[in-house]
Amino acid sequence: MHIDSESFFVALADELNAHPEQFKVLGDCDMVAALVMRKPDGDFAVRIEFESLRVEAVAEIAAAEAARADYSLDGPISAWQAMFDDILANGAASGRLTINSLALLGTDIRLRGDDPMGVDKFSRFNQTLQEYLDGAARVAVAAS
Repeated sequence: MHIDSESFFVALADELNAHPEQFKVLGDCDMVAALVMRKPDGDFAVRIEFESLRVEAVAEIAAAEAARADYSLDGPISAWQAMFDDILANGAASGRLTINSLALLGTDIRLRGDDPMGVDKFSRFNQTLQEYLDGAARVAVAAS
């Protein structure tokens, strides 16, 4: 499964939704995140809706629609692939390859958003997002 596909992010949602007991400790989460992967042959973007202890919806969107989410994380597919490679190698993202570190450094993956309250949701719920992304350790991934 390729990281730049809706089916990959649906599989991550299925993984998270199958194990609510693992996410209960993180608390309820109410956010809409957009992830944008920049590629020379056309960008890929996905919208992920978290509600309570579940992912309620995943949909591929046009990169221009990412601004409609609470926040977006935007960067080259190589940076996203490096994070997912680290997840596969370690069972979870580590060090500077966590989504929080990548976004805070802002060198490859940038946190974007027009509404400060929406952007704040990244800070409040980034561990839930990381746990969702770490599900890739249990889902086969590859770059396209």
